Amino acid sequence: MTAGTMFEASKVNVRTKMGGHMSASAVDPILRASGVVKSYRTGTNEVHALCGVDLEVRPGELVMVMGPSGNGKTTLLNCLSGLDDIDAGTVSVDGDDLFAMSDADRTRHRAQRMGFIFQSFNLIPVLSAAENVELPLLVNAVPAKVARERSREMLARVGLADRASHRPGELSGGEQQRVAVARALVAEPALVWADEPTGALDTKTAGEIVELLHEVHAAGQTLIIVTHDEALGRSGQRLVQMRDGLIIQDGDPLIVPDVIPSKVQLPTAPVTA
Repeated sequence: MTAGTMFEASKVNVRTKMGGHMSASAVDPILRASGVVKSYRTGTNEVHALCGVDLEVRPGELVMVMGPSGNGKTTLLNCLSGLDDIDAGTVSVDGDDLFAMSDADRTRHRAQRMGFIFQSFNLIPVLSAAENVELPLLVNAVPAKVARERSREMLARVGLADRASHRPGELSGGEQQRVAVARALVAEPALVWADEPTGALDTKTAGEIVELLHEVHAAGQTLIIVTHDEALGRSGQRLVQMRDGLIIQDGDPLIVPDVIPSKVQLPTAPVTA
């Protein structure tokens, strides 16, 4: 059985205020970012990574973020998920203002409401697949026995029921990324972020992970995926293109122009203090 037969609408609990599978335009945004600014200092230089970004994502959307390297895609993910602080603007998830919270509350909110999938998998090497997947549940004070049961159930849904006791070093790259997907979903998050989820995989394995992500989305999960892979980028509902810390395109991936190469110089909006 493939993972594609395992994800059903009833199996993914999308936590929204209104619930169900209503059209995206019929409900409030699950993510709302307004005027987000982020700068970094490198020696004497100041790099403007995000220059007043506005973005809304509604429950059940599949949003792809693309653009040349070094133009703010990963910074966008880090800031809008609350992993990094911002210099200005507001970000709310499920109606909660992330940067009005204390660091501890923001960490707790992230653990309860968000899942993350990374290019490098970020699995703990000394733990089995099942132990890696159950970590978000243990952080959220789910009893250990229940956490292990849910972990094994989620591994079965991504096609790894027979690999639950294996450590990451005993798994292929594709299997490790499936473990990472299971870990991201096991706590039934409102929103899942993926940063280059196919970047470390060969073409065949990457295709399998893309298929899995689409199956997860079809079951109702909200996903925001940062990618350099144009085929993946154009397979979502929305394609957001970034350049010089700005969103320059946001729309139907089959209609918006090709991703703009890094050599092209675009006018940038002034950054106000």
